[in-house]
Formats: sequence, structure tokens, C-alpha cells
Amino acid sequence: MRRSDAFLPTSRETRGSGSATTKLLARAGLIRGFGSGLWAFTPAGHRVREHVTACVRGTMTGIGAQEVSLPGLQYAERWRESGRWASFEGEMFTFENRDGQAMCLAPSHEEGVVHLLDGLVRSYDDLPLLVYQVDAKFRDDRARDGLIRAKEFRMKDAYSVHTTQESLDETYQRVRDAYERILTDLGLDYAVCAAENSVMGGARSEEFVAPVAEGGDRLKCCPDCRFGVTDEHDDFRASETCPDCGRSLRETDGVEVGHVFDLGTRYSDAMEFTVDDADGEERAALMASYGLGIDRIVQTLARQHADEDGLRWPVTDWGCVAPYHAAIVPIGYDGDVKAAADAIHDACGGVLLYDDPGQSVGERFAESDLLGIPAKIVVGNHYRDTGRVELETRDGDQRDLAPADVPDAIEEFGAGTLEGAAEESSAERAVRRTR
Repeated sequence: MRRSDAFLPTSRETRGSGSATTKLLARAGLIRGFGSGLWAFTPAGHRVREHVTACVRGTMTGIGAQEVSLPGLQYAERWRESGRWASFEGEMFTFENRDGQAMCLAPSHEEGVVHLLDGLVRSYDDLPLLVYQVDAKFRDDRARDGLIRAKEFRMKDAYSVHTTQESLDETYQRVRDAYERILTDLGLDYAVCAAENSVMGGARSEEFVAPVAEGGDRLKCCPDCRFGVTDEHDDFRASETCPDCGRSLRETDGVEVGHVFDLGTRYSDAMEFTVDDADGEERAALMASYGLGIDRIVQTLARQHADEDGLRWPVTDWGCVAPYHAAIVPIGYDGDVKAAADAIHDACGGVLLYDDPGQSVGERFAESDLLGIPAKIVVGNHYRDTGRVELETRDGDQRDLAPADVPDAIEEFGAGTLEGAAEESSAERAVRRTR
């Protein structure tokens, strides 16, 4: 992408309202508010969100989950069957259509997945089944903290169906492990905490909570392992050491980014969703659900890693969620420098070429840092003297290299993103890079 063609509404001044991270995302031109609890993503912001989604989608597909798409607009009938039409009252957008029928915008899709599968999944031969989607959810919640608690937000939600508790436990652990890999691949620090099921119902649940300087929860977490406990749990006050490794817990604010639920027969009992087990007996299906907040992850990554110069998206073995994985910064965009910068741009995907003569070199460097682009390719006097360009990372590491080597050199900043192989695992990528 050429800077002269890109819609990048960055600003030197503070923009927007809310927390410092929300203002930073707005100043970097990634999001713009549309009123309380509503946010638009600009092209650069959309790329960041799509990179997060690519990591999530690739990992879910990798554990055998099948992607579906369920309508966000739903009739009240199934929600009344489950009993949640009343329990979600006050947080769910409800209305009547022109025919006087009660409808809602779904805040989650347990009812929807039961409707999808009921009568189509009939016996243990069809199970276990794990499906997921990445889509918008809607909650008429009290909006706060930008993307953390919005009225419309993107979420990855998954649902599994089983005939035995053993099967449910195996899939629950498989998805839980996948969530840990996703958050690690994205570079997010997190703890896993026992949690209440609340309006979701069911027997047990765990939430994935990211430690942050400013968040809506209080969290005690272990610095060595992933154990954590939040102030919503009865053990919060008494918890001082990690039960797994014995280290002292540190207390901080936290943001929930994911949740896994063992639902048991909560929904199948209420909605008469039955299957035949291996003995030919009809029984209520066992279910679990698994949520991961895509938009919450975007803002939490920004909150955990930003510095005084702007956003700073982490680089891991999976890749990086930055809007562009390198910025090409020519110093004097003419002659041989222009030809080299253009050639590098054309040879690489997912890079931003600063070709706009209205920006000074200093402004180009500052904007690249504000956006959190993890690498700069500087084409200037060093190239004129030696024929080699300079690669400078967001962390300050520098090296020079031949222009032809740039595509391979910046692969670590982009593999796994829109331009990379999203379904490749971190381990597979690490092996490939050693070849």
C-alpha cells in the first residue's frame, strides 16, 4: 500500500474520549466512535482486527472446529424456550417487527446453535460436534472503555455437542488449550481463572483474564504460570500464593478476553434437544460453549504493549497483528532511491510505502511508530553509498541488507497475518524458518 493512496487518518493531537488506550487507537486512526458503545474500524484498524481473526480462525480450524454462520437477528420463540428472554432483559436489544412479532439482536448464540442442530444431529454417530463462528454480537450494556464493553462487538463463539461427559471434557480441554495457544501467539499476557456461569447457566466455567494497568476487574495472578483469581470469586481475598507453583500472586487490574463454559444439559433440557446414545436411549444432549472477544483482544494488546511513541504490537513466532508488517521509508524519494523503494514495495505484501511528498522524514518515522508497525526499511544515503538498505525494528534493533533480501527478512513480522498462512501453527512456522 502506498501512503499517498491509503486512508490513514492519524493525528498528532489527542483524539476521542475514554481511556488512554481508546484515545491512542483513535489518534492512530484505527477506530472512530459512532456514539456511546459503537465503534467503526478504519482500513488500518480493520487489518489489525482481521489479523487477530486470522489467528483465531486458523487455530480453531486446526483443532477440527467447523465454521458456521448464524443470524444475529432472531425471533423470541427459542429464547423463551431457553428461559433467557427474561434473564437477559435489560441487556438484550428487543423489539417488534412490522408483523408484531418479538425479535432480538443476539448477545450470544446458544439458542441459535440448538436451532441449527436440533433434528439434524440425531445420534451419537453424529457426535461429538464442534462448530464456531466469528461475527457481531449485540448487548444493550452500559458502554465503557472503548472496545472493551461496547454495544456491538466482534466475537468468536464456539459450541460443542456430546452424548457423554467424557467426550465433553475432552473437547472442553482441547478448546481451552487452543485459547492458550491463540493468546500466546498473539503476544497477550493472561491468566486462567475459575468463574461463575451467570446467565449462561451450566456446571462450570473458566475465564481468560489479561492483566492490565487499568481494567474493569481486579485480578491476582501468578508471574510464573497462568493461574489467576478475580474479585468475583469467593477465594479472591484469601488467595496469596499460587496453588500450582507456590509463588506469591501479584494483584492488578484485569480485562476478560475469553470464557469457556460447561453447559451440561442447561439448554437441551429447556429446548428439548435430544440425541440417541450408544445404547439407543434418547437423552438430552450435553453442550459446552466457548467465547473469545476479538475486539477486546485488539484493545487489550494495545493496552499491554503501547509505549510513549504509540502502539507497539508484539511480534511472536506466529507473526504480528500490526496493520502493516513493515514501513518503507525513503529519504529523498527520487532517482535510485525511488526505484529501490518501489521495487521493495512491489516484492512484499502487507507493507506501507511512504511516498507522500507532503510528509517529512520525521513525520514518516513518527507515524510508523504511532501505528505500531514493527519494522522500517530505510532507503537513503546508506543505500546510495553501499547499495544496501537499513532495517530498523520497532524495538530499536538495526541491520543492513540487500534490497532483494527484504521480503525474507520481514517475513517474521507478517507470517500468520492476512498475507501469511493463517492455518500454519507456530511450531510449523519455526521449523520452516530454519530450512
